[in-house]
Amino acid sequence: MDRSARHLRLLTETIAAVNSTLDLDEVFELIARKVAEALETDACFVYLYDEAADELVLRASFGTRVEDMTKVPKMRPGEGITGTAAAERAPVMIARDAHLDPRFKRFPNLREEQYQSILAVPILARERLEGALNVRTEQAREFTSEEIDLLMAIAGQVAQAIENAKLYDHAQRRVAELEALAAISEAVSESLYLEESLEAIVKTTTATVNATGAALVLEDGTVAWPEGRSGAHAVRFPLRWKGRHVGELVCDRDTPFTEEERRLLASIARQAAVALEHGRAVMRGVLAQEIHHRVKNNLQTVASLLRLQATSADAIEPRKALDDSVNRILAIAAVHEVLTERRDDDVDLGELVERLRAMLVQGLGRGKTVRSRVEPVSLHGGRATALALVFSELLGNALEHGGDEVRVELVGGNGLVLLTVADNGGWSGPGREGTGLSIVRALVRDELQGELTLSADRGLRAEVAFPAA
Repeated sequence: MDRSARHLRLLTETIAAVNSTLDLDEVFELIARKVAEALETDACFVYLYDEAADELVLRASFGTRVEDMTKVPKMRPGEGITGTAAAERAPVMIARDAHLDPRFKRFPNLREEQYQSILAVPILARERLEGALNVRTEQAREFTSEEIDLLMAIAGQVAQAIENAKLYDHAQRRVAELEALAAISEAVSESLYLEESLEAIVKTTTATVNATGAALVLEDGTVAWPEGRSGAHAVRFPLRWKGRHVGELVCDRDTPFTEEERRLLASIARQAAVALEHGRAVMRGVLAQEIHHRVKNNLQTVASLLRLQATSADAIEPRKALDDSVNRILAIAAVHEVLTERRDDDVDLGELVERLRAMLVQGLGRGKTVRSRVEPVSLHGGRATALALVFSELLGNALEHGGDEVRVELVGGNGLVLLTVADNGGWSGPGREGTGLSIVRALVRDELQGELTLSADRGLRAEVAFPAA
């Protein structure tokens, strides 16, 4: 009666333990201790079946423990006495000298040779293998059919605990996946900046699957946003938008990715493709708006220059008027070209001046020597247009009316920019300023907030000084 009461209490406590927590390690440790005490055995071992690896992995023990800093004992179904019980889906009992049985599997970090008897049973959930457990005694012992039935009943309750924990773990993973996808969707929909969206996707991906690193690689091979480090295992998922390949999501980890994680990463890759195209569409819209704005301003500048020339009191030949207008429009076009190549709002004045010099010398400077010394000076695109017109007027004037040598200098320092155009020809004095110099004075004063100085230095020397900022 005492034994039956003890067995009933063990079964009741096992059911209570199974229902008390979803933490498998906690359940296994409790069951290993309770079973060993109730059946009056010296040890109990609980194994969990890893279906992906097809291995039984020791998860809890009572009476002995795995030596520290060593590998966790593992066996395949059919391997060892406990593995045999798992493979045959039936109890295996050896009353004495269990370690001499040919099926016995030795683990150097788990001292089992001291035990004489063993009773191993499979842990089954509707005939599906979930694990195995065994009890051991140091003295030879024949386990009764009642004890075998009790251990099988306990194994059934453990199987239920495993199923509940797996369902809970799956639900938790689904919640984490949905939260990750929601965070990515929010980043994609709220951010107007492509870089912010890509950063959010990569960082969320890394956190969700515990990756060592992740990155988005665009179709041209550019790594848009790298995060973390590479790992022993890497996966790549294509980014597709309307049937077109637009990039890849690359993810690294030190451990293999599960099928569920791969499905999640595939979903994230689809979101990343949406984010990439969404960001590009926004950028195209912003870029188009900026281009329209610049074109409108430049056309207004051209119209103003033509009106100024049309109302000039000077008698100008129609051909020369057209040539002057063409050079001014080409100067504005050069600014656009530099802006487009740099994909920036600032222009390198040194590069711009050199382009304009080459263009004007080719048209007006045949037989003349033009020497230049320019430094790289950065200026905003709007002011660069004014500077381009000023330089074109001054250099064009020097090439047309100056001597056979022209010097061009562009230097910056102490917050100022100094542009100098000088020639070795004659100079008739400031009283004979035409439309070109009037345009220069207006642009220097109003657009560059600077000063124009004309002086005689064995020819005409024009200096334009203005603040860089």
